[in-house]
Amino acid sequence: MHEKNECHACAVCGKKFPLQKLTPGGVIRDAINQEILQDFPQWSTDSYICHADLTLYRVQYVHSLLKSEKGEVTALELEVIRSMQQQELITKNTEDELEQQWSFGERLADKIATFGGSWPFLICFAIFLVIWIVLNTTLLVARPADPYPFILLNLVLSCLAAIQAPVIMMSQNRQEAKDRLRSQNDYQINLKAELEIRHLHDKLDHLLSHQWQRLAEMQEIQLDLLSEMSKKH
Repeated sequence: MHEKNECHACAVCGKKFPLQKLTPGGVIRDAINQEILQDFPQWSTDSYICHADLTLYRVQYVHSLLKSEKGEVTALELEVIRSMQQQELITKNTEDELEQQWSFGERLADKIATFGGSWPFLICFAIFLVIWIVLNTTLLVARPADPYPFILLNLVLSCLAAIQAPVIMMSQNRQEAKDRLRSQNDYQINLKAELEIRHLHDKLDHLLSHQWQRLAEMQEIQLDLLSEMSKKH
C-alpha cells in the first residue's frame, strides 16, 4: 500500500505523481526511449515518465515515422538518379561514329550503290538504252556506230556491271558494320536497363519491408495506448 502511494517525479515535466500514474523507462520501447533521450539526456531506464508525457512522445514518434517514410521515398529517387548520373551513358549515335571512320572511297561507294539501286538510275539507264538502239537502227542506218547486235553496247554494259558489283559489295560491307555496331549498342542498352530495373526492384522490396515493420510498430504503440486507456476507465 505504501509503494502504491509513493510519489516520484516525472523526468519530463518535473511534476510528482503516484507510482500508478507513472511508467518506468525500462518497460518503454527503445524507439520511444530514444525520442525522450534526445530531449532529456539525463533520461535512463530507471527514470519515470507520466502517462500524459508518454502519450505525447508516442504520438511524436508516430509522426516522425510518417515523416521518415516520405523522406525515404525521396532519398530513394535521388539515389537512383545519382547512380545513373555517375555511370557513363551507353546510348550513342552510331551513325556519327561510323561517319568519322569511313574513308572517302567508302563513302563514294555507298553513294554510288544508293544511286544504282534507285528509280532515277533505272529510268535514266532505260532512256540511254532506247536512245542508243534508236540511233544505231534508224538515224545512223548508213554508218551506225554500233550496228546490230550492238557489241559495243554489250561491252559497255559488261564493264558497268563489273564496276558496279564490287561497289555494291563495299556498300553492303559498310551496312553490315553499321548493323553490327547498332546491335552491340542495343545489347549494352538492354543490359543496363535490365540491371537498373533489378536495382529498382531491390530498392522497392527494401522500402516495402521497412514500411511493414514500421506499420507493425505503429499498431503496437496504438495497442499500448488503447490498453492504458482501458485501464483508466
